[in-house]
Amino acid sequence: MQLGMIGLGRMGANMVRRLEQTGHDTVGYDVDATAVDLLVGETGMDGAGSLEAFIGQLAAPRNVWIMVPAAFVDSTIASLVPLLEAGDTIIDGGNSWYQDDIKRAKPLDEHGIDYLDVGTSGGTHGLERGYCLMVGGPADAVARMVPIFDALAPGVETAERTPTRLASGQEPSTAERGWLHCGPNGAGHFVKMVHNGIEYGLMAAYAEGLNVLAKAGIGAETHAADAETAPLVHPEYYRYDLDLAGITEVWRRGSVVASWLLDLTAEALAADPQLDGFAGHVSDSGEGRWTINAAIDEGVPVPVLSAALFARFSSRGRSDVADKVLSAMRAGFGGHVERKESSR
Repeated sequence: MQLGMIGLGRMGANMVRRLEQTGHDTVGYDVDATAVDLLVGETGMDGAGSLEAFIGQLAAPRNVWIMVPAAFVDSTIASLVPLLEAGDTIIDGGNSWYQDDIKRAKPLDEHGIDYLDVGTSGGTHGLERGYCLMVGGPADAVARMVPIFDALAPGVETAERTPTRLASGQEPSTAERGWLHCGPNGAGHFVKMVHNGIEYGLMAAYAEGLNVLAKAGIGAETHAADAETAPLVHPEYYRYDLDLAGITEVWRRGSVVASWLLDLTAEALAADPQLDGFAGHVSDSGEGRWTINAAIDEGVPVPVLSAALFARFSSRGRSDVADKVLSAMRAGFGGHVERKESSR
């Protein structure tokens, strides 16, 4: 198939590379002409210097995949609509809010243009590993895109088949191949939103557990004996100098907590055991917030996911006033003097 890709950043460029490697024809456009030229020379992708030229190089019905930050999706679509025709398809593969997908789909449908929202997971490793794709939109448009989804997805061979599915004797489903039509418009990004909310929780669990291990030598330290320091009753129980790089490495083999996230953590610790290259200022791109908002609307408890999101806020110094208020109250009711540093 032929696919047009708008947005040739880290993920968009690798998706083009994967499609070209699997025999598909791609046309690429980016506001950065250097990114276009790089892929033209490397992959054989047809490059375009403008949206008009980009659309002109696509055969009808056109398939246009947008891989740009969520803030630029609406303006990109607005620029595309006058250039497209009925029967064409726009695919948003970024991390858009699912409610925006629902709003976009209706006016596009009035123009006869199909809209698909595709939650795309795989990051910068997708070129080699493939991309897990969560698709929302009309079934007929999804059906036309099957060759593209199959090429981008990891494929059934990348994981052992679930025993029940294997025993059924049926051909692998699209989910087993690495992509799933989740439902109507918005469903793809809704599933990806929750996927990312879960990711926050998993990451926080690893981070918190490793922090406990990192501080397990506290019994060998000297602690102040005063009203501002909770006593360590049994320091002899905390005299471990643990090798976090080694622990994450051994957990990768046979452990119930093994995962790709753990693989990446082990790689980071092996390269930089103290993680000196990081300040611990943890950003969020919105999906965790949207997941919690959806949980509130549904009346569903998500204590782990919400705590993981709030921990990211705290890492950025957003708890500064709350922390000062706590110190002020302790000083007020008990005359406690705020310690600038603490061993525990």
